[in-house]
Parts: sequence; structure tokens; C-alpha cells
Amino acid sequence: MFGDTTIRNLLRMAVGAGYKQGYNRGEGDTPAFWALVEREGLERAARFVKKRERPQGERFYYISPATPMLAAVLRGATRMSVSDYLTPRLWQAIGAEDTAFWRTDRTGLEVANGNFNATLRDYGRLGVVLANDGVRPDDPSANPIVPRNYLLDATDPKRVPEQFRPGKATPYLGYGYQFWLYPGMRRRFVMTGAFGQSIFVDPDIKLVIVQTAANATAEAADTSLARERDAFWRGVMRFYE
Repeated sequence: MFGDTTIRNLLRMAVGAGYKQGYNRGEGDTPAFWALVEREGLERAARFVKKRERPQGERFYYISPATPMLAAVLRGATRMSVSDYLTPRLWQAIGAEDTAFWRTDRTGLEVANGNFNATLRDYGRLGVVLANDGVRPDDPSANPIVPRNYLLDATDPKRVPEQFRPGKATPYLGYGYQFWLYPGMRRRFVMTGAFGQSIFVDPDIKLVIVQTAANATAEAADTSLARERDAFWRGVMRFYE
């Protein structure tokens, strides 16, 4: 099924798969998917998702396997691991102080929907580059690290199809290319981990908020961590409206 899914629909979590997202055993397909990954690797585990319930691209539905499939696509296209590809092009380019590391499956493919480890300061550097439309603000040459047009397609609610906009993809947030999109007149977006780690970015005022504290369970959205974080972010956004 993943073989004829477009890259754009993988990026937008619009695969249309017959898959129930859920991190706890007995509540969804994710534990069984990861068990297969542990035994056989991510690319072989792709066969776990066998069919579509709706046409791809029709609507947003977050599923864990979509992002690792993007890692497989990149490795197939470049013959490089995700880490090898991104180290000079992104990590060193943003001026990271420390090395980062990514957990891989048994074939060496990065488990790209998470399992990435870096310091708070380097996450902040990534956020600053994103807040400056893909450019380091201290680079006099202004060479883009992330192409601006791609980043706008990924993070601007006005540039995504209607069904992926805030209030449509979910009752509150929208979804771009692997970014959650906030409602409002200004472009604001966030990257979040399952356990609550996050990077909030407001390009208009060059605001970046990084949180590396982790929740006790993967379902951070159902806990006080997510509620308190969201209340803080909303307070900051109201202050700068």
C-alpha cells in the first residue's frame, strides 16, 4: 500500500490507511507495528498496513508508520542513511554544538518518526533557522539551509489544502509537511514528540520555544503536560497578538 502512496501524502499524514493509531497495547495498531519493526526492520514492516480505507490525500489522519516510510524513500533515492544525508546539509549547517544520534532498526534505517536525541540548545538552533525561513540569521551570505518555498508549503496554513488547515485537520490544529499548524492570522507552527517534547515557532516575531521535558506516557496529549504547555503557548500568542 505504501508503494503507491505519494511523498506529499506521506508528509501530510494523508495516506488513507486502514490503521488505528494508538500507543498502548490493545488500543491501536502501533504496538503490533513496532513489534514487527523489531523483528524484521521498518521496510519489511511496511506490509503491516495492507489496505486503504479512503483515497490518499482525502483527509488528515496521523499514523506512526508514515514518517519512517519517508526515511525509506530518502534512503532509496540517495543511497544514504538519513543521518548521513542530514549531517552536513542540516545539522552542521545550523551550527549545532553537539552531535545528535538516531535510533535505527536492524537494517540501519533511522526510526524517523521519533528516537532522535539532541540537546536543548541545538534544538533551539533548528527552531531559529525555521523561524528565519530556512536561513541562519548570523550567516551574511544568507544561504538557505531549508528551501524557503518548501518551508512555506510545509508550515503556512494558507498554502495547504482546505482539509489540512487548522480547525479542519483537527478541531484546533492544522497539519503541513510533518508540522502542526496553529490557527490565527500569523503563521505559527510546532513540532511535537509523542512524549511531549516540542519546538514552537513564530516566524513573525522570531520566537522559538523548546521543551525537552518528557511525559511519563506516550499519550502526552491526554495529560496535564500537554494542557499546561498549550495554555502557556496560548498565553504567549495572546500577548503578541
